[in-house]
Amino acid sequence: MVPSVHAPCDSRPVFWQRQPRFPLPIMRFLRDRLARAMENPARRSLLVWPTLLGAPGLIAEYPDGIPSPELLRRARGLLGPAGLEAPEACWERDLAGHPDTAVEGSHGWKPHPSWASMGSLVSLRAGVTLLALMGHPEDPSFPLSTAAALFNSALYHECHDVLEPLWGESRGHLRAELQGLILLTAGFHHQQIHNMAGMTGLWEDGVSMLAARSGELDSPWGILNYSAAVEAASVRLAWLEGKDRDTDLSPLWELPRPIWELM
Repeated sequence: MVPSVHAPCDSRPVFWQRQPRFPLPIMRFLRDRLARAMENPARRSLLVWPTLLGAPGLIAEYPDGIPSPELLRRARGLLGPAGLEAPEACWERDLAGHPDTAVEGSHGWKPHPSWASMGSLVSLRAGVTLLALMGHPEDPSFPLSTAAALFNSALYHECHDVLEPLWGESRGHLRAELQGLILLTAGFHHQQIHNMAGMTGLWEDGVSMLAARSGELDSPWGILNYSAAVEAASVRLAWLEGKDRDTDLSPLWELPRPIWELM
């Protein structure tokens, strides 16, 4: 099932809760795979391997490593819906180009030590990211519709990474509006790691930049209604006013969830 860009407010994705801070090397590991998948749909396979190799059920079933035939069999079920039909070729290419994907154990493949300590979380994040990249037309609307799917899946860091290239190639009012969206998105990422100063500053700047806008981004990649996200950030800023850094931030998760809607 592909995460919907029209998700209702009461639909709570798995990442709509406090998240641990990933070490920078792991963030780079995920960012690199997302960037390559956005550039070339054939490279979505790069998200398949961490999804499988870090899956707790598979690790429990194969503690000495997932045998190659089993890994490729499982991969076929994910690669097929992504439009990729040759797991053997994908695995050979991806492992050669990204040796930090896996190491070979006594009986099969294991997560590479660079991300193995947070393997289950990397697996979940890579898997949801893969789903968010599927089901979109392969046309100029692809980056914006993907960004919306990532945002509505509460994958705010990944959404930020997808928006940045669009911001980089934009000018004038469109560039400013995208910057406001990036700031809002980064604020929700800081909510996930409970960084009060970070979320407050980013939301203040983002809301300020978007306050005079219509709430709809009219872009070469499509039209995006983001008014609910501005409202969600504004409600949180009002709640945070006067709070100190020792405040319990858990009530933030009960406030209305931000959504983006493609028009």
